[in-house]
Amino acid sequence: MNLALSLFLSGIFLALGSSLAHGAPAKQQSSYELMSAENKAMQDDPSLNPAMFWVGDGETLWQQKMGSQNKSCSSCHGDAKKSMRGVAAQFPKVIKGKLQTLEGQINQCRVGAQGASPLAYEGKDLLALTAFIAFQSKGMPIYISETPVNAPFLKKGRQAFNERMGQLNLSCAQCHEDRAGLKLGGSLIPQGHPNAYPIYRLEWQTLGSVQRRLRNCMSGVRAQQFEYGSPEMAQLELFLMWRARGLPLESPGVRP
Repeated sequence: MNLALSLFLSGIFLALGSSLAHGAPAKQQSSYELMSAENKAMQDDPSLNPAMFWVGDGETLWQQKMGSQNKSCSSCHGDAKKSMRGVAAQFPKVIKGKLQTLEGQINQCRVGAQGASPLAYEGKDLLALTAFIAFQSKGMPIYISETPVNAPFLKKGRQAFNERMGQLNLSCAQCHEDRAGLKLGGSLIPQGHPNAYPIYRLEWQTLGSVQRRLRNCMSGVRAQQFEYGSPEMAQLELFLMWRARGLPLESPGVRP
């Protein structure tokens, strides 16, 4: 049974769910806690976690000089273990008036500092660099606070999270807040926190970004998907990270 059909069959009880004040859940829970012992072990052991191949590739790319400026990431930022520690825990963030995701900032650096072309979303190199940078913050709490600078973007992301969409007329909040912890198609519904991205998803058999997962959900409810790298994606990602504030980063995670 595909996701769209599962959601359709469960749509009646989801639609009847009460409307809650959608903010951070009273007790946050990473979807790690819902996994089997075997999948937890796969994430926890670097020798078993398949996402570590991308981390290794990202480390190589970090040192690689490229573009018209013949610079590497390390040319500006030095040792990533020091300079990137805690960085992923603060993205998305507003930089020079623009809301940037971590992927967006990587591409901004490539174009502006290296004189290179931007990397494709969900492409191997962008995923590898994102995973490598995020890995430097593994175990650190997500640190996103509401400020006068990011408040307008956060508001739009909150609206997107709570807005019903698609032919099935469902919102993110109906599943991941109203019904979190209940079952859908035999699987427990998580709270939907993005604290382990990029993740290696067994269903995908590859690494993927949080934007890929969000597009999967939009497809499942038969809604028009936000484009990769779009302002709408960045705003929703900001709200999700704010909602997950305080949870430790698990990047790169493993999920079923």
